[in-house]
Formats: sequence, structure tokens, C-alpha cells
Amino acid sequence: MPARSSFDYAIIRVVPEVERGERINVGVVLICRQRRFLGMRLAPDEARLLALWPQLDMAALRQQLDGLRRVCEGDRDAGPIARLSQAERFHWLVAPSSTIIQPSPTHSGLCADPAAMLDELMARLVALPAPPAPE
Repeated sequence: MPARSSFDYAIIRVVPEVERGERINVGVVLICRQRRFLGMRLAPDEARLLALWPQLDMAALRQQLDGLRRVCEGDRDAGPIARLSQAERFHWLVAPSSTIIQPSPTHSGLCADPAAMLDELMARLVALPAPPAPE
């Protein structure tokens, strides 16, 4: 069994109307410093978002989420934040925000494979459970 390493993660949420306090999980960002891994998965459920906020500009939201992904990946064309170290980019991505895209508090854990853990967190925290099979 491979050695496990510590990791930190936050859920990326869309808060359509901050005053209402409703939010929808749209992604996860995870860092594992020991393995030099920083990754983000995003999967906004447009139907759910529009059900909460019909006037939401989905194109603008997709553009903002893509900007976060590019910063996470260290895309040099994404601006000065994207040129920071992995740890600095993670801290920027999980910093509290008052915009409609907000990170959850940061959580920690241990894993042997940070990419697999990121996929597992996405499945558990972002994807909707499959409906029960008809009888």
C-alpha cells in the first residue's frame, strides 16, 4: 500500500443570491504539497443553478469558473496569480469571497493518490446521486 500524504481541499460553490444563503456545489480544489499536486474539478449543474436563479448569466459564470481553473493549473496567460507557487494559488483560490463563486472552509485528509481523491470528492460532494432504479 502506498504511503498516504496529507491534503487540503475546499468545495467551490455558486451562491446565486448571497442574501438568501442558498448555494450549489460546482467543484472541488485540492492540494497535496508532499506530492506537488494542485487540482480542480468543476461541473456546474446549469439546470439546478437556473432553477435557483433564472436570470443567472451562465456564459459569464462559465467564464469565471474557467478563470479559476486556469489559475489552478498555473496557466501563464491567466495573469499574475496563475504564476504564483502551487501553495499560493491554492490559498488564493480558497480565500473567502463575497462574489457568487465562493469556496467552502478548507478541510484536510490523507490519501495515497491526490488525483483519485479529487475525483472521489467530486463524486461525493458535487455530483447528484443517481435516482433509484424503477422497480
